[in-house]
Amino acid sequence: MIPTKKICTVLAFTFISVTGLSACSPEVGSKEWCAELKEKPKGDWSANEATDFAKYCLL
Repeated sequence: MIPTKKICTVLAFTFISVTGLSACSPEVGSKEWCAELKEKPKGDWSANEATDFAKYCLL
């Protein structure tokens, strides 16, 4: 049986890792997001990115 302390440690590490990684990208529609997407080759954009870019950055 796995000790409870080890499970808590793993869960805490996972939570911190996910939180840290999600904080790296700017919010969709922000000036930073628009600038980041302008630098990305248009062939690498997803359909959602193209739609959001038109919605937030062009209008």
